[in-house]
Amino acid sequence: MTDQFALADASAQFILAGTPLRPKIGLVLGSGLGACADSLADATRVPYSEIPAFPRSTAIGHAGQMVLGKVGDVPVAAMQGRVHQYEGYSAQEVTFPIRVFGRMGIRAVILTNAAGGIDRGYSQGALVLIRDHINLQGTSPLVGTNDDRFGVRFPDMTRAYDRDYRQIAREEAAGLNIPLLEGVYAALLGPSYETPAEIEYLRRIGADLVGMSTVAEVIAARHMEMKVLAISCVTNMAAGILDQPLSHAEVMETGERVKSIFESLLRAILPRLNDLVSRQ
Repeated sequence: MTDQFALADASAQFILAGTPLRPKIGLVLGSGLGACADSLADATRVPYSEIPAFPRSTAIGHAGQMVLGKVGDVPVAAMQGRVHQYEGYSAQEVTFPIRVFGRMGIRAVILTNAAGGIDRGYSQGALVLIRDHINLQGTSPLVGTNDDRFGVRFPDMTRAYDRDYRQIAREEAAGLNIPLLEGVYAALLGPSYETPAEIEYLRRIGADLVGMSTVAEVIAARHMEMKVLAISCVTNMAAGILDQPLSHAEVMETGERVKSIFESLLRAILPRLNDLVSRQ
């Protein structure tokens, strides 16, 4: 059996060897949002293909590199793109980068994604704080033998999405006059988009958003006691909401349109999160 802890530790040491920065906050930038890492100061960029044991992203719009740099005075480690189970990766492989974050000393993660809007009150381009999730991907990254070096066998998920972090995000969004909604994210396997009947089912069980990522990463992060803030960009309305077909081009176009707003919000949130993490 492969020692995931040792692999994650080796990957972490490889990344940190190339920079003097020691960030405590990690960012995972989803479809259309990776450009937020292009403006990091004092940046070191490491392609996933060069990091030992690191999975390689094949999804459109995912650059596939780790960027360590600063947002103002705050050092961060930013993933420009992630991997998904629909690419053929296991849940454990999908969350290996989160394990690497933990071994790098990251104590808080900001996860972003492109999502389909189920709540009819949402509009294309809306930013939505995730307050909870529904895992419909059929598996968990914690399936199998537990490694106690990562975390406990049965981690609590009652407060998977940190309340204090969400309050900070709401306050900073209000100060910037950025509308910031809040909702429940449902994760499905993909890669096909959902049918209108599936979207109606998701609505009835309490989902406001739907996507193909994030949830496994949240589970792995909480397993390692990293705190989580997650923000979705509603890049399209889900199937059956509007009378039009869905396309990934629409996802990318919307991400491009909102990236400056999204980056402004991140720049406002990060110093306050860094203060909290530094006091942990």
